[in-house]
Order: sequence, then C-alpha cells, then structure tokens
Amino acid sequence: MPYRAFDDQNCSIARTLAIVGERWTLLVLREVLLGSRRFEEIRRRTGVASNILSDRLATLVDHGVLSHDGDPPTYRVTPKGLDLQPVLLALMTWGDRYTAGEAGPPVVPVHAACGHDANARLHCSHCREPIEPRDVRIRPGPGANERQRSMGLLPQD
Repeated sequence: MPYRAFDDQNCSIARTLAIVGERWTLLVLREVLLGSRRFEEIRRRTGVASNILSDRLATLVDHGVLSHDGDPPTYRVTPKGLDLQPVLLALMTWGDRYTAGEAGPPVVPVHAACGHDANARLHCSHCREPIEPRDVRIRPGPGANERQRSMGLLPQD
C-alpha cells in the first residue's frame, strides 16, 4: 500500500504517525532503547530486511529521534526519542493485557532506582492523581483549527 501523508489533518497523532507509524519503526526504536547500537544487531534482533531498516533508521535520524556517528554508524536515542519510551511502554502494556496469552508478558519494565516492576500510567499534571482511560476528555488546544474550536469539550464514549 503506498504511503499516504497526513498533511491534511490538524492532528498531533497523525503528525507523529508520519514519523513513527511505518511498519517496523517502533520495533527499531525499541531495539535502540534496549541498547542495540549497530545496524546488523538491530536487523538481527528485529528480523527486518536491510533495505527497510535503512529507510526506518534514516527517517528516525532525519526527525531527530535517533542520532548516529562513526563508520559503521552507531545509533543512539536522542532526548526526543527517549520521550517516545512511554508510548512504547503503553503499547507493551496493552499487548501484555490483550495478546500475551496464558504465558504472560515476555518482558517486564523495572524501575531502575528501586528495582520493582513499573507500569505506564497517566496522571493529572495539576493534582498528580492517576487517571483512568475513561476519565479523559479532549478540548481544543492553542493550535486548534476553526472546526476543532467549534467542537468544544469532547466526551469519551
């Protein structure tokens, strides 16, 4: 299926998917976050074809999610890329809940400071209370277009 840009959408999710939404991209990022630094190591650990891996790494570098240096290149996650870690942890949590089966999760995130299991959780930036998915509503932000501003606060059904 040919790539279709999301240029016509005023949506941060669509703009993010334009960078990390291609097949294999999040798995490539996962490997770099887990410490894989070299092309061949990333390819071996993901099973992705070399041409696709080259494309995904180039996209991540072009958008500042990864950096690279040396020859052969060594890839490293940037602060921008590290900010995607909670997204990967949230996807992993969903996958553990709905796809892991009876065997349970294949890996478990651990809080490095105390050594206990960790989980991705949303919290209120004002009162710091945990937020459940059904407690979230959406309102127009400062970058909203006219259609989005006219919608006001959106309920979650």
